[in-house]
Amino acid sequence: MILNIGKKAKPVNETHRGRMTRDGIRIHEKADFAGMHKAGELAARILDELAEHVFPGQTTGEIDRMIEEKVDAAGALSATIGYKGYQHASCISVNHVVCHGIPGDKVLKDGDILNIDVTVIVDGWYGDTSRMYVAGKLSRKAERLIQVTHDALFKGIEAVKPGNTFGDIGHAIQTYVESHRMSVVRDFCGHGLGRVFHAPPNVLHYGRTGTGPVLEEGMFFTIEPMVNLGRPETKVLADDWTAVTRDKSLSAQFEHSVGVTADGVEIFTLSPAGKFHPTWG
Repeated sequence: MILNIGKKAKPVNETHRGRMTRDGIRIHEKADFAGMHKAGELAARILDELAEHVFPGQTTGEIDRMIEEKVDAAGALSATIGYKGYQHASCISVNHVVCHGIPGDKVLKDGDILNIDVTVIVDGWYGDTSRMYVAGKLSRKAERLIQVTHDALFKGIEAVKPGNTFGDIGHAIQTYVESHRMSVVRDFCGHGLGRVFHAPPNVLHYGRTGTGPVLEEGMFFTIEPMVNLGRPETKVLADDWTAVTRDKSLSAQFEHSVGVTADGVEIFTLSPAGKFHPTWG
């Protein structure tokens, strides 16, 4: 689940080993990577299993029901059910919905694109990931948006290594997206996580190189760029969750949870079945 940029993540006193930086970012130990891989693998596997259930005529509520069932069957917990009053096991954002779309009676139509965002808790560790799906036939403009968003995520991940900064991540994403004449959403961002859902830092998907906190081995966080075909502005609907593009242009998002290693990065939420991109088949 994405963090609203207006709500800066607060430092959290986690009950496990590791130290905090002066920016309030938790530095985890090497043993903690295993817990994050286990949680991330479950979240990613659940999203793999949903691929065949996204089709015209399906409802977002039924998809969410299946997610909750899969989380329960794995003996895990949903991080989103009960989170600040939210009552679903996923966020499902269709077409011009940027993020935090609430599952319900909406019936998917041919050509709809949707982001499904799932966060699970396994042995106290949070696995947070999202990816794009298409119901039916993918239009050319939606395909281009999805591809640019997917590639922008990996441009950001490529910038993750000790000594670089969070500004380097945002700059890599922003410059790539804007080179394709699309826009990066600025109202929402990635976040730190581990044994908590949201923690420092706020991971912006735009920025200048060399700015922001310096990356250190042991930092865990999400990178989850939201990219619009039109302008970057968003608005939140009356339900206080659903964020949409102001100009009603299509929006896409991909998310991975990652950890900084001694010489680079590990992705905790890789797709076990290779279905991270909606054209996997």
